Amino acid sequence: MSFLAKKFKKLPLLGILRGVDLDDAVSLLEAIEGSGLKTVEITMNTPGAEKIIGKMKKIAGKDIAIGAGTVLSGVDCKKATDSGAEFIVMPCLVPSVAKFCRNSKIPFFPGALTPQEVLNAWDAGASMVKIFPAEAFGPSYIKQLKGPYDKIKMMAVGGVNLGNIGEYFGAGADAVAFGASVFKKEWLEKKDFKSIGKLIKEYVQAVERTI
Repeated sequence: MSFLAKKFKKLPLLGILRGVDLDDAVSLLEAIEGSGLKTVEITMNTPGAEKIIGKMKKIAGKDIAIGAGTVLSGVDCKKATDSGAEFIVMPCLVPSVAKFCRNSKIPFFPGALTPQEVLNAWDAGASMVKIFPAEAFGPSYIKQLKGPYDKIKMMAVGGVNLGNIGEYFGAGADAVAFGASVFKKEWLEKKDFKSIGKLIKEYVQAVERTI
């Protein structure tokens, strides 16, 4: 079992960092580590994403799995992995990215929404399919998908909050993710890492109570 798989199996919760500054990488990582979160992605449309990934991975070591999100090309995938990204997340299935990950034996999470997209993503070799945007149809939709696709691992992304985490896992989701609802723009601007860490901890505890 890979490093990521071990972390994610124990705590199936992913934090999504988008638009953060390199200068805040250390403080954010400290807040994340203190909260108990074990898996984080930095989106590739964040300025200087590769540097942030590299810096965080160097500091985190084996304590936190650091990956790259919003990966839309094989070129960006290579940049991310060369920087230390341990897994790749996409908003949809990008064949070139999936091929790179398969060949490099890197876990990847393609986004999908329709039944056909979910099946295509899984058949492409996905470690888990990212149901995105999950809020479009809610937990009941994942329950419906899990009927025919009971063997396909699914992660709910988009609209997950403290009030519905239990519903998503109850519907059959294998993991959930959060982003701007926790890494709030106003908190990042004020460098209020204490509030960020406190809220992440609430998400961690909510998942631990549920699984």
